[in-house]
Amino acid sequence: MLTRRHLIATLAAAPALAAAAGAEPVHAEGSVAIDGTDPVAYFTKGRPVAGDPALSHTWNGATWRFASAANRAAFAAEPESYAPQYGGWCAWAVAEGYLAPTVPEAWAIVDGMLYLDFSRRIQRRWERDIPGHIARGDANWPGLRG
Repeated sequence: MLTRRHLIATLAAAPALAAAAGAEPVHAEGSVAIDGTDPVAYFTKGRPVAGDPALSHTWNGATWRFASAANRAAFAAEPESYAPQYGGWCAWAVAEGYLAPTVPEAWAIVDGMLYLDFSRRIQRRWERDIPGHIARGDANWPGLRG
């Protein structure tokens, strides 16, 4: 369960992590992106699939896990094609102008891009105006990247 303390710690660490890595901030608890969920599986299986720690790849300052060697190879070849937008931070929150963590179960693929949200409840809010939220998120993201 996400606590207020957890959220504050996550938000406070994001800019420092981004600056240290010289890249955009990636939501990665314990350096593992998207809670160890295979990002390629959203596209190939149409659902979140747990990744195997033995099948991992480091990219953009985070460890990404995969359910298969083929998924790891696909991601390694084109990480921008599979990595979630906004570094895996909550798409709705980014549209609102702040960073919030996400859960693997709250997701959508829109125009070939993966978006994650804080919860299924927040995802339903995001879905009320997907084009508007993406436009606002894209506008806000540069200022939130650190």
